Amino acid sequence: MLKYPNFAHIISVTLFPVPRSMQIVSSFSALASHLRHTCRRVCLAVVCGHDVSTFEAVRRAVDEGIAEAVFVGSCSAVRALWQSSCGSEPSGVSYVEAPDEAAAARVAVGLVRSGRASVLFKGLVHTSTLLRAVLDKQEGLLPEGAVLTHIAAAEVPGREKMLFFSDAAVIPYPTQFQREAQVGELAGLLHRLGVTEPRIALNHCAETVSEKFPHTVGYAAIIRQAAEGRWGRLRVDGPLDLRTSLDPQCLATKGIVSALEGRADALVLPDIETGNLLYKALPLFAAAKVAGVLCGTLKPVVLPSRGDDAEAKYHSLLLAVFNA
Repeated sequence: MLKYPNFAHIISVTLFPVPRSMQIVSSFSALASHLRHTCRRVCLAVVCGHDVSTFEAVRRAVDEGIAEAVFVGSCSAVRALWQSSCGSEPSGVSYVEAPDEAAAARVAVGLVRSGRASVLFKGLVHTSTLLRAVLDKQEGLLPEGAVLTHIAAAEVPGREKMLFFSDAAVIPYPTQFQREAQVGELAGLLHRLGVTEPRIALNHCAETVSEKFPHTVGYAAIIRQAAEGRWGRLRVDGPLDLRTSLDPQCLATKGIVSALEGRADALVLPDIETGNLLYKALPLFAAAKVAGVLCGTLKPVVLPSRGDDAEAKYHSLLLAVFNA
């Protein structure tokens, strides 16, 4: 295998200007505070939100003035949760009855598509059922030619800034076109979060290019496009492994010079297995707080894992509301 050349691209063009008042958002609590103080309430279309963890996440956002909610599905079950938790329903909550999961998904997608809601939020509904409605070519939320991908965010104890990565939930083995879209989504989100010059690592198990791993061959083209300013002011480098992406000492020990300097803001991961393992390993072994949102759609879609608790769903909701 050939050693991959090092790149130190620092781009001076900014396609996604950051407001002067915007501070870098470095935690979920900071993100929640930003939304409470600077944004109008965003309407959520909640599909089958009658499970406790989804309900609690939405209730918290409503109570904090971050969101309004339209619950689509079994209205009586959601009303019972309000009665048991609060005794009464707050303002900013409404209902649309639907006879089954498929109907609820179609109605909720319609609310988002029409502009009556700005975020689609998955409750106790099968992922395949919801995605069928999201991906419907006539009535869905994915524009023709767009790439549906997943961005995860993690707040890891001891780390001074949040870590973002793609893709943990949607694309099994990204094509070059899909990987470029992932870089664009990550760059755009980080710019909006106040990171003037995001650092994005293109990951592999080593710092070498090999035809045995075709994704590494395409990394050079992505780095070149970043250097040309395709995604605004940005640093991109790779292949880098996880340690050399995030640990300056490891980078120095290996004698590698990288534009990221071992301080990546985001990772573009090789495949869904890597992304999913990282998404689940960080909370399990590092007590990290995590969130995830689907991008590429007309409006953000929150598609929680069945194992996500109310806090993780709330954090995902925050990320989606910010993206909306």
